[in-house]
Amino acid sequence: MTAAMDRQGGTEFGISLRELRELMEHRKEDGLNLIKTKYGGVLEMCKKLKTSPTEGLTGDTADRELVFGTNVIPPKPPKTFLQLVWEALQDVTLLILIVAAVISLGLSFYKGDSEEVESEDESYRAKADSSLEEKVGWIDGLAILVAVAVVVLVTAFNDWSKEKQFRGLQSKIEHEHRFSVIRNGELHQIPVSEILVGDIAQVKYGDLLPADGVLIQSNDLKIDESSLTGESDHVKKGENSDPMLLSGTHVMEGSGKMLVTAVGVNSQTGIIFALLNTSDEEYEKKAKQKKDEDNSEADIDNTNVSVPNNSHNSAGARPPPAAVAKDGNAVDNAVVANAAGDAGEEKEKKSGFGRKEKSVLQTKLTRLAIQIGYAGTAIAVLTVIILICKFCINEFAIEGRSWTTESTTRYIETFVKYFIIGVTVLVVAVPEGLPLAVTLALAYSVKKMMHDNNLVRHLDACETMGNATAICSDKTGTLTTNRMTVVESYIGGTRHKTIPSFSSFPGELGTLIIESVSVNSGYTSKCLPPENEGDHLQQVGNKTECSLLGFVLDLKQSYDAIREQHPEESLVKVYTFNSVRKSMSTVINRGNGNYRLYTKGASEIVLKKCNYIMNKDGSADQFSPNNQEELVKTVIEPMATNGLRTICIAYKDFVRGTANSNEVTIDDEPDWDDEDGIVKGLTCIYIVGIEDPVRDEVPGAIKQCKSAGIFVRMVTGDNVNTARSIASKCGIIIPGDDGLVLDGKEFNRRIRDQSGEVSQQKLDEVWPTLKVLARSSPQDKYTLVKGIIDSKLTASREVVAVTGDGTNDGPALKKADVGFAMGISGTDVAKEASDIILTDDNFTSIVKAVMWGRNVYDSIAKFLQFQLTVNVVAVFVAFIGACIIGDSPLKAIQMLWVNLIMDTLASLALATELPSAELLLRKPYGRTKPLISKTMWKNIVGHGVYQIIVILVLLFKGGDLFGIDDGIEDAQKLHAPPNQHFTIIFNTFVMMTLFNEVNARKIHEQRNIAEGLQRNPVFIGIWIGTMVLQVIIIQFGGLAFQTESLTADQWLWCIFLGVGCLIWGQVITTIPTHKIPAFRLPCGKRKGIEGDEGDGYEEEEDDQVGEGRGQILWVRGLTRLQQQIRVVNAFQMDLDSHMDSYDKRSRPSVISLQSLQAARGGVSKKPILASSPEADESSNSPWFGRSESIPYADE
Repeated sequence: MTAAMDRQGGTEFGISLRELRELMEHRKEDGLNLIKTKYGGVLEMCKKLKTSPTEGLTGDTADRELVFGTNVIPPKPPKTFLQLVWEALQDVTLLILIVAAVISLGLSFYKGDSEEVESEDESYRAKADSSLEEKVGWIDGLAILVAVAVVVLVTAFNDWSKEKQFRGLQSKIEHEHRFSVIRNGELHQIPVSEILVGDIAQVKYGDLLPADGVLIQSNDLKIDESSLTGESDHVKKGENSDPMLLSGTHVMEGSGKMLVTAVGVNSQTGIIFALLNTSDEEYEKKAKQKKDEDNSEADIDNTNVSVPNNSHNSAGARPPPAAVAKDGNAVDNAVVANAAGDAGEEKEKKSGFGRKEKSVLQTKLTRLAIQIGYAGTAIAVLTVIILICKFCINEFAIEGRSWTTESTTRYIETFVKYFIIGVTVLVVAVPEGLPLAVTLALAYSVKKMMHDNNLVRHLDACETMGNATAICSDKTGTLTTNRMTVVESYIGGTRHKTIPSFSSFPGELGTLIIESVSVNSGYTSKCLPPENEGDHLQQVGNKTECSLLGFVLDLKQSYDAIREQHPEESLVKVYTFNSVRKSMSTVINRGNGNYRLYTKGASEIVLKKCNYIMNKDGSADQFSPNNQEELVKTVIEPMATNGLRTICIAYKDFVRGTANSNEVTIDDEPDWDDEDGIVKGLTCIYIVGIEDPVRDEVPGAIKQCKSAGIFVRMVTGDNVNTARSIASKCGIIIPGDDGLVLDGKEFNRRIRDQSGEVSQQKLDEVWPTLKVLARSSPQDKYTLVKGIIDSKLTASREVVAVTGDGTNDGPALKKADVGFAMGISGTDVAKEASDIILTDDNFTSIVKAVMWGRNVYDSIAKFLQFQLTVNVVAVFVAFIGACIIGDSPLKAIQMLWVNLIMDTLASLALATELPSAELLLRKPYGRTKPLISKTMWKNIVGHGVYQIIVILVLLFKGGDLFGIDDGIEDAQKLHAPPNQHFTIIFNTFVMMTLFNEVNARKIHEQRNIAEGLQRNPVFIGIWIGTMVLQVIIIQFGGLAFQTESLTADQWLWCIFLGVGCLIWGQVITTIPTHKIPAFRLPCGKRKGIEGDEGDGYEEEEDDQVGEGRGQILWVRGLTRLQQQIRVVNAFQMDLDSHMDSYDKRSRPSVISLQSLQAARGGVSKKPILASSPEADESSNSPWFGRSESIPYADE
């Protein structure tokens, strides 16, 4: 491999692939020295790699891809259909059925002493033909095997199709991630998978670096390398100090430009991924051979994932060839320690350590599956015991027979038959179709939500959003258009409500106005000509900066000309915007040792740092605190009251020699790191009011939210007056209501106790009426979200959704039940921490997500109502049959068919309902409301009673009513022939089930059960298809399905009794639900709901679920639940339960491996950075005050 690297890189480029890999394994001064001594600096490296720091790559890139590779990590191939079939066969209850069927099949071919058998069972021989047993004996066993094969193939196909769909969705997410590179002298946004070695990449705050690189130029750049080193402190980077940038790390502050030096499998993240794969594969192999814990640890140490000088690993361990470095420091110690430690932490993960709480629906469903599992297991076991006991009493006590060698075969075959009935009762009782319904509903909704501008990253967020009771929304871009324009200005003591004439300004003042914006803005922010004549300018980059650049263009001036005079590389110092500064400052060199500082930011923040203000003559006047207060009242507050964002632009000159009153005299270059000393004593140049109009559709969407019982709050970094104005226009604040509008300072004063700690009690006094939180910091946002989630003021507990776009929004997005990131203006860090990405940054898309979420929840509830009715009836009938007639009226093969109807077919039919507007006319369910409502219990019990009565009447009086032989006397005889009586019972049960499926479409007491039916062709197709199959089974099933063909009259009666379900459903709807007592399943613990801590609710449920799994592992429903969740996790990027789920994730490029590493650290659902408040919620967390948000919006 090494020789190949040298051969590839040595001919066409001046640097080989091997040399670049070795270079990126050095850090800080070592890397800088190596770049200077070996390669002559980064500019020489650009020449060797045939690229330009200003023009980027030009021409064909095919050779470059061949030599250095692409930024793609090949995913493991998906499991084949046969592998999925094999996995489906691991279902324990299916294995039990197979074994029982094989035994039954074998016994049917075994012949004992025919004379003895005949003497013992003469009555049976008189009733049936002597060859009947030989004729039909094998059919039961074969039919069971065929039914199992159908179930396995359907399960495998479902897994295969879902996995294929999830890969497509994951690919969509991957393609959405783009990065800025310079090619042919122009800035392009390209998919991260297309980044190549030699690309010149623009790095800015909030980026998740997709490749390794070396800095060419930087401004106040700080990187969070915790994903690689485990250290939470941000690392300051600079071209003259530490120029090495690594893939998978987060840009927390500043900006810069880097030369890409390693991509794909050759980048540091790619190497780590290879190590992780090695660790996992080796661990799996070793674990199979040795179960001893000590041996397992030794095996892990020998999986070639350690490096020399790694204190976390054994001294004798050696690195794999891919990671060998010249100085032995292949990868930072913590990286490989984490890789090696992952396998060792497997047991902790399985025990639930560090597991993120489940979603609301997941928790309820898992508890329900366990409860039904207990009940189903008990009834199945009881049924088998009763059947065997009744047979033994009748055979040995009443008939007085004895167990002889010759009758052993018949007795064993009888017991096997009873055992099959018991297992089949269990199969019917346990809702193994539930996870299929969940997955189908989620997958279907996710696919449809993409058309509604919701890109779902975690499937559980889809249904959780349906339970949302509160939304904390940003303002800029979400409630507003994010199309910013300067509409007012205050220059030289005059307030302009239109664009002033540039010629009216004195020369020095005009220069300051243009230069202050052109230089003191991100050079990636630009205003481009419109695509179509008459359209607005295209705003590229930060929208606030674009509005200021647009102001320069409106003055008929060129900001590009100023930037050419002051290229980005010449800037002396840049204090980039962050949520603490709420401003951005840039220092330029004016020659002769003179410097100028430009600052822009939130007006009230910057004005406090100003001692002077420019007048209309272009000279500086004194600007006292009284003058500041006057300016705030007469200019800033009126602008803010009109909903304008106010920005103040100021400057300060550092000159050698004689200085004016507003200038500072210097002898040497100032200490630019002393920010507090530099950015003070400023001179205010002008103030602008920026308009960001409310989206036309937002007021209507917020009105919908209110009618849906969802409380909408605005959380913004803007001025409190601006925020109040926009909130009023949106409809968040209504005249006359008592809603609170607070700024961050007042909010903290109200919620903190004397010791300065957040008090939940005090917070509970604020959040219920809080409508707007202005001038808020990211920590304020996190505190608010956490406080609402933890609060127990409401009985159903709050479910909170949050929107965010900045890096600092990460903690709040992760803490929220559902985090929405902005697809257009959002940073990569925000997107990584989110559950759903709004591809249009529009609040109305959140309302659509609510609708889809409620639809998912309702679809699953519909399926539950339908399935539990079938479960109750089928299990009750089987149990009563076992007790009274010694056999189940519904044969094993018939119950498997019913199981197929209510599992696969019904889940598909009920899970594909489209949402309707009426979903937004009811209140949300909340966190603790039972999954099965009182209305659903009423329907389940009501329809169950009707169906049980019908079947019992048919069972005991059916023969008389239809004038046919009831066949009850032969029911417990082995291989009794099919008859019309039991066929009518089976057919009537299926008819009632099919018509009840129509009833199940409504779960909120709606009368019109056919409403919206025409909009669901899938339901209609499946319903008709099931009916056709039922006709075929009844008329032609014969011995295989234990049926005998029915007459037309008998068919009409079966259908009539089925239609009776529809009429009976109307009667049930008439019964007042409020008069029905609350009912809960008695099995399982419920202490989590009434627990003391909000988070403890989910944690206790986890413990309970863990115990339940161990006790009823063999129950089919939970086994299938785990299998389905594995497929779901392939899309969720959740590895906390299954270490191999990355096999299915198809996240090809390096950028996504950050999520993998975070997940392997014990995180589920969303990556947790080391500096997140999840790890340390103290106010000193590096998340707060050290990182970026959207400039001047603070959101």
